[in-house]
Amino acid sequence: MTEERSGVPALARRFLARRKRVLVRLGAWSLLESAQTFVGGYGVAMALDHGFLTGHTGIGLAWLAVAAVAVICGGAATGGVFRGLADLVEPLRDGLIRRVADRALTEAIEAPSRAADGAVVSRLTNQTELARDSFAGLVLVARSFVFTLLGVLLGLGALAPELLIVVLPPLVIGLALFLATLAPMAARQRVFLDADEALSTQLGAVAEGLRDVVAAGAGESVAARTHALIEAEARAARVLARWAAARTVALGVAGQLPVLLLLVTAPWLLRQGLTAGALLGALTYLTQALLPALHTLMNALGAAGTRLLVVLDRLTSGPRSALQGSPVVEADHPSAERGAPARVEIRGLTFAYGPTAQPVLRDLDLTIEPGEHLVVVGPSGIGKSTLTALIAGLLEPDRGEIRVAGRPVAPIAAEPSRRRVLIPQQAYVFTGSVRENLLYLCPDGASPAALTTTAAEVGLLPLVHRLGGFDAPVDPASLSQGERQLLALGRAHLSPAPLVLLDEATCHLDPAAEDRAERAFAERPGTLIVVAHRISSAHRADRILVLDGAHAVCGTHRELLDRSPLYRDLVGHWHAERI
Repeated sequence: MTEERSGVPALARRFLARRKRVLVRLGAWSLLESAQTFVGGYGVAMALDHGFLTGHTGIGLAWLAVAAVAVICGGAATGGVFRGLADLVEPLRDGLIRRVADRALTEAIEAPSRAADGAVVSRLTNQTELARDSFAGLVLVARSFVFTLLGVLLGLGALAPELLIVVLPPLVIGLALFLATLAPMAARQRVFLDADEALSTQLGAVAEGLRDVVAAGAGESVAARTHALIEAEARAARVLARWAAARTVALGVAGQLPVLLLLVTAPWLLRQGLTAGALLGALTYLTQALLPALHTLMNALGAAGTRLLVVLDRLTSGPRSALQGSPVVEADHPSAERGAPARVEIRGLTFAYGPTAQPVLRDLDLTIEPGEHLVVVGPSGIGKSTLTALIAGLLEPDRGEIRVAGRPVAPIAAEPSRRRVLIPQQAYVFTGSVRENLLYLCPDGASPAALTTTAAEVGLLPLVHRLGGFDAPVDPASLSQGERQLLALGRAHLSPAPLVLLDEATCHLDPAAEDRAERAFAERPGTLIVVAHRISSAHRADRILVLDGAHAVCGTHRELLDRSPLYRDLVGHWHAERI
């Protein structure tokens, strides 16, 4: 923990301090490589002053040949640079992987629900490789700039000290301006990455829980939350772009202003005894060496450098929360009063997935009385989820009619109804607080007492306490499937909808937790339809609907044991699973 609190700079210092020999070797190769910078401008000046301008073409060509040889030698030294770079970069990646793996194992032991967190895989692969590549690029760029700058300054001083008077002030000012932007840019880069993570998490959760969102008529609220995250990322991107513009100004001051000043002061420099060759050599230093090195340095540090700081911070410190979103204002009054329990009437219902497909449901007639608890059973793929989707308005029947509370069921897109709520097997939980997750089906809010009562009845209170209360943030990736289902069940229980459809919405709960949740919904005012996956659900129901693909049979548990061979087989299969 002490190492984590020390921050990225301290970790970087310790990492580099343990590799002084590698750094010295890398510096030696870099010094040899940068000799071409010094010889480049100086050779051009000598070739002009002592060769071509004096009529000694051979001497001029000889100096140009020296410059060409320096370039070749610098290229040969580049191989040594890369060998030294590998000795520096690979240990960094190995250390980051060990660190991430150790932390993931510790978290998995302390909080088993985090063991399947996909972020661990991202940190072990994408983020560590990003850190490795960014670090390698920054080392290359930084040491190239340092040694290029050294070669340029030595060359300018060797040609004429007056050149340093012209070049150094704007160079220092531009570099200072650029360095002053690094910390704010790193902060803005972190904000942008957090906003991007929050948006990605939201979009992933919405895609996974789209059926739930649409069935519950919560499209507008989810769209508003998603739009807010999109706007947050766009604002962060615009701020980051403004800081990038400041980097461009710094580049102009440090790299382009010296060239302009050199041209403006050329008459004065010539009066001070500067030769034409020295002036051309100075321009060569600035345009062919310093300006490209500055451009590469500022682009690398301004983008990859700040991104590297953020990634290293994520990899070497404790888990960061990318949760975003404005808090929902909760009403002081209780949740809107539920309407009378809804009667569900199904007449001649037929539905097929395509004009040439066999119907999944054919000529189904069924009446579910207000306040009744109906369980739907049948083999996998027989149409249980299809039936709940039709009642919820997610699908439209080919023939027949469905009425809820006396009104025909319209498509959710045309009727974002609060008369019914569907919780599917893959429960939708979004990034936000526990309170926000529970209240998004309650347009009028809910009182603290209603929140606590619902959480207690469905068995959600232990999870709420573990997370830190109703205002604690929720990271969907850190929750198990069962914990997500508990949150979704609490949301449906709290909603004012008089009809609740649970499509295997408790399949990830253990039998005791499932029993508690289903009993809470059975005692809740309203009509309840449950797609069951355990015999215990059937025992708790008022009636059971058995779907077999040809005929539907409805009755109590005892009645169906006598009337339905398929139901007897299902009960036997369930009992065999328990054994």
